[in-house]
Amino acid sequence: MSTEKIWENFHHQLLGFITVRVNNKNIAEDILQDVFVKIHLKSETLTEKTKLQSWLYQITRNAIVDFYRKKKLPISDDLAIDIPEEIDEKSLLDFCNCLIPFVNQLPEKDKEAILKTELGNLSQKEYAKNIGIPYSTLKSRIQRAKLKLKEAFVSCCKMKLDKNGKVISPENKCSC
Repeated sequence: MSTEKIWENFHHQLLGFITVRVNNKNIAEDILQDVFVKIHLKSETLTEKTKLQSWLYQITRNAIVDFYRKKKLPISDDLAIDIPEEIDEKSLLDFCNCLIPFVNQLPEKDKEAILKTELGNLSQKEYAKNIGIPYSTLKSRIQRAKLKLKEAFVSCCKMKLDKNGKVISPENKCSC
């Protein structure tokens, strides 16, 4: 896949991934540009095309870590989260189809916060500023919304969990 196609298919996802971890859209855009330079320069190192997504996220995660190291800032715990080797498209669609009804059942403020930050491309700080509330208030709202989602999802859907109790993948479609 050409760098242009990768940009078309993944730049929004990667920008959202970066923005959530650096909480600054301008810095996130700079990191994203660095990521795509690396992708262009290292494209020949991708031997298995089926592992494109995990390869992109690994480059992106490394670029974020490099940013934190250069600035001598503590590295976010979010970067320690392992990104699955590769999720096939069908499993991802099944998972999304199962998760969307739960997001839609959240109270409107929680739903909007999750859609704009965790599933969108705004940092929590940017979104808090946009809606005129303190960042700490939004951060608490998102944490509560994530807990509500997890509780609803776990009580209804069969899924595989990692050793820390985090969802790896659904085993079946939701039964509710």
